[in-house]
Amino acid sequence: MTNQPTLGGSFTLPGTSMTVNRMGYGAMQLAGPHVWGPPRDMDAAISVLREAVAFGVNHIDTSDFYGPHVTNQIIKRALHPYPDGLVIVTKLGARRGEDQSWIPALSRQDLIDGVHDNLRNLGLERLDVVNLRVGGVMGPIEGSIEAPLTVLAELQREGLIRHVGLSNVSPEQLAESQAITKIVCVQNLYNVAHRNDDGFIDDLVKQGIAYVPFFPLGGFTPLQSSVLNSVAASSKVTPMQVALAWLLHRSPNILLIPGTSSVEHLRENLNAAALQLSAETLAELNSIGEAARA
Repeated sequence: MTNQPTLGGSFTLPGTSMTVNRMGYGAMQLAGPHVWGPPRDMDAAISVLREAVAFGVNHIDTSDFYGPHVTNQIIKRALHPYPDGLVIVTKLGARRGEDQSWIPALSRQDLIDGVHDNLRNLGLERLDVVNLRVGGVMGPIEGSIEAPLTVLAELQREGLIRHVGLSNVSPEQLAESQAITKIVCVQNLYNVAHRNDDGFIDDLVKQGIAYVPFFPLGGFTPLQSSVLNSVAASSKVTPMQVALAWLLHRSPNILLIPGTSSVEHLRENLNAAALQLSAETLAELNSIGEAARA
């Protein structure tokens, strides 16, 4: 496979001038073990970020609760002053306890403090996109999200946030949110084996809203599938590259943010954008999700 400069093509976030290559980078793994504390190798972490941007990545996903604070500080150290066109997407809705736990942080003061923490640690005066992270560990929890989203809309009007997105939400919560402010992206759990959001994605593409799957490769339990292995072997690529390529083929509004702390693995992920899958292969891969739902 060869380098594909546009990394899977590009996508313009709705109602914005932000056009990003569809293959981006997720920065969670830059922090230490369990997303806590500094990385084992700071130079390696910086190298990964610089290599990603050199390769053409112009969409980085992060949060100030990674570390906490550590990941954003690494991004600033590696890339500030940021190149033109680089879009940094962060998220709010949690904080880290001293025991490394993940604690919901959706009060008004939590969200205000979170915005200012992100601004300070990234070295920015305004955040490009802020995702409001709600729901449970692995999926949405139904209920109103009006209160926290209203706070983000206020911060947006103050000029601290350019655009707002959502993470871990249902279609009903998206509809509620669109009455409060424009939503440019949705970030939910989705991959070739976990496809509960199929209908949601189809609705979002009609609206021109980006869909960003978290855990595109299975997350803490990497995807395991004989079908993936077979397709990968026949294409002389890795199963994870096939899983990423399937997502790019799935819908034109899907943006990917695979994470890694290794330059070699980064290049492997990014090269997946050049992998073409035939209709026959796509049908074979689609059977993975169908089997999981059976």
